[in-house]
Amino acid sequence: MEKNKDIWVAGITRGHNGGVCLLKNGEVVFSVEEERLTRFKYDGSPLAGIQKILEYTNELDYVAFAHTQALDGRNGPTSRLEWTGENIYVGMLRKFGLIKDESYDISKPQLHSQVFDFSMDHHKLHAWCGLVRSGWQDATVLVVDGAGTFFQIQHDGQGITAFEVESVYSADLNKEGVLKTEFKHLGSKEALQGSCANINADILDQLKEFEPDAQWDNLLSDRAGTVKAYEAVTGFLGFDFIEAGKTMGVSPYGTKTNDFPSFYDSGYKQWPITNRNWIVPMYPNGAQINDGFYIDYEKINNEWDKNKFKYDYTVMQDLTYALQAETQDAVAEMIKKAAEMTGNKKVIVTGGYGLNCVANYHYLKALEGTGIEIYVEPISNDGGTALGAAFWAHYLGTGEARNIDPTLYLGPSYSYTDNEIQNIAEKYNAVVTDNSSNEDVIELITNKNIVTVFQGRCENGPRALGNRSILYDPTDIDGKDFVNTVKRREYFRPFAGSILKEHVHEWFDLRGMDDTPHMMYAVNCQPGIEEKIPAIIHVDGTCRIQTVTEDENKNYYDLIKAFYNKTGCPIIFNTSFNLGGEPLVETLDDGFRTLANSDIEYMYLPEHNKLVYIKNTEK
Repeated sequence: MEKNKDIWVAGITRGHNGGVCLLKNGEVVFSVEEERLTRFKYDGSPLAGIQKILEYTNELDYVAFAHTQALDGRNGPTSRLEWTGENIYVGMLRKFGLIKDESYDISKPQLHSQVFDFSMDHHKLHAWCGLVRSGWQDATVLVVDGAGTFFQIQHDGQGITAFEVESVYSADLNKEGVLKTEFKHLGSKEALQGSCANINADILDQLKEFEPDAQWDNLLSDRAGTVKAYEAVTGFLGFDFIEAGKTMGVSPYGTKTNDFPSFYDSGYKQWPITNRNWIVPMYPNGAQINDGFYIDYEKINNEWDKNKFKYDYTVMQDLTYALQAETQDAVAEMIKKAAEMTGNKKVIVTGGYGLNCVANYHYLKALEGTGIEIYVEPISNDGGTALGAAFWAHYLGTGEARNIDPTLYLGPSYSYTDNEIQNIAEKYNAVVTDNSSNEDVIELITNKNIVTVFQGRCENGPRALGNRSILYDPTDIDGKDFVNTVKRREYFRPFAGSILKEHVHEWFDLRGMDDTPHMMYAVNCQPGIEEKIPAIIHVDGTCRIQTVTEDENKNYYDLIKAFYNKTGCPIIFNTSFNLGGEPLVETLDDGFRTLANSDIEYMYLPEHNKLVYIKNTEK
């Protein structure tokens, strides 16, 4: 490697939550999901993200791919360019000049000298993302995911497709290889004799084709994993299986009953596995409840409507309550078992279930007395695997592995002149007021106006943290219904709050944590607080919160401080700047367009001291 030369590395996630992470000398230049650029929810195939690289560099040293199926098609179909037959992504990078035009076996794109294909290591990419962002040099990593990499294997003469479900890694940034696989639960939809088995030597040899250092204890089962159980209930409620966050929002409406079988098989002690009689896996996508045997449909209104259920559908609510309670207990048990396997009580939790902020708070109590400390990765969805792939490739290319700044403000940089802002405003018939202040914004909010805020780089991951946020008054008793209606979201979905860090312990019980800057925990209120901020308190008395400091986000901190000075409340209602079913706003044009197509009328640009107004409603 040429000395003093900048090292550019890109991580590219190809599946749903597709995205690109670009590194320069081991620092994140940007990390963004494809949907933000294309405005198409859960968009894959990050071609727009690859094009975005060209705004920063004309050449890459290395490019790493994330997915669950290999670039060369060994475990599933892959897309190729016409005529040349190249893999579509590698060919696109070549055509853009980002990688060299060199001779290699195009049937094996991973043989290009600048290409790493980590698609057969999906869970390890989640682990890399969590490790470099955790601040820990060494840790245990637990990945609890839906369906990771696909493995075609033979078991007792039966050809099956097995999927990564849960994995445990020992991690050390100072050791060769950084991550060592300690345990892997592989799930299959094909029924297996005995339902589950430890991976034998024959199967382990087959897996070595994909992971050469495979020496780990394993479990092969015909069960749905924990995330798949959540997907099954999510589908039963009428949502898309990928919308499990909505199911989490329903669960507090329910109560504990004995109406349903257990989600887990109590007879298997090695690792929590689900009850196949109740939850039927449909790998790779989703699962199903064996509802006909267990649910009394006479108790359910035949006109079940997920948008209007309110208090009428107790069976649905109680089902989600049971799901949440059992899955969070199971993952708490996984955390304990993972720490026992590695001997390291610092545990990183990632994978899709890591976004369950109710469960994350539960662990803090469930793990009391164990000595286990947890870090829950905020970019736990597959969007985080682009960042994980980039840092793994950087390590392989340079030998350097280290922690990075934990900030989530990692989107591409944007800079707008006054003329550009005015041109966009004219496009949408908007009025822009100069010299607007935080106090002007707070005056609007306390008069029950929704105000959006657009500044800086977009947040990576699914949480809005003050750069692409919708703000409202948390003291409005009708605030949740009002904003849900304006955002075109389901009635039952709760909202979050952003609070000045120095006041957090007066208002919320963090169960020993100092702060929660990434909105990863739904926490209990302190006594007497619930009635003060009804718009952001869920039916179980919890609130998903973000602690804010001046160092982390000065503009947002100052805005909340202005709200505190006026109202005595150091917390502001915060939700993502988007409408139901849409990705978060990415560009300023996206922000203007959202206002123009909704009943939201105000957008604040604190970096420019400008307030945007589009008249949409009759006062």
